[in-house]
Amino acid sequence: MSNNYGKLYLIPNFLSEDNPDEFIAEMVRKMVHQLRNFVVENEKQGRALIKRLNIQHSQQELQIWLLNEHTPKIEIAGLLKALENEDAGIISDAGLPCIADPGSDLVALAQQKNIEVIALPGASSMMMALMASGFNGQQFSFSGYLPVERPMRIKKIKALEALMYGGLTQLFMETPYRNNHVLEDLLQQCLDQTKLCIGCAVSGNNGWVRTKTVLEWKKHKPDLHKKPCIFILGK
Repeated sequence: MSNNYGKLYLIPNFLSEDNPDEFIAEMVRKMVHQLRNFVVENEKQGRALIKRLNIQHSQQELQIWLLNEHTPKIEIAGLLKALENEDAGIISDAGLPCIADPGSDLVALAQQKNIEVIALPGASSMMMALMASGFNGQQFSFSGYLPVERPMRIKKIKALEALMYGGLTQLFMETPYRNNHVLEDLLQQCLDQTKLCIGCAVSGNNGWVRTKTVLEWKKHKPDLHKKPCIFILGK
């Protein structure tokens, strides 16, 4: 591995603010307790996790770099400063770093530079929802966020439904404030017999994962506004 850089740790975050501290494994805490350099998606949420990890350094001693959807690609190489002769960690807003978030760009660069990347175990709302859905977990695909423009979103939904009937379970998500729009499109565009699983605020005190047919969801449509959700089409 590179002699000029430290190790890059991918640190799992809590999925919900009401998750207990035990949600993060003790071995994760032990492996990152000495870090003082962090690349975070959001500074407030990143510092909140750092506080709960019992990092040995004070908040004033920490070096924080931002990496999110607003970070220009050309600036990502500069984030390697966090790793110059010192270990660093990547923290996502929730769940696992680099899964449906921009941290993967920095990890790709680290791999190119022969920097050791260490992925630490933690919870994933996508995997937890898939586990609880009853759908095929042998063959599945995650499509990330659906298109914002409704005509393109409808086209994508129909394509995902076709792939699902071909045997490939389909996972996707949406920005919380657009969840109800996506649900409405799913109920309007998918066949009544199509099965849809919704994982809402997974792992939170009021979270749930439910699988119903589209017809059943039409009869009892939940309000998903501003709630983190995972949608799954499956057989």
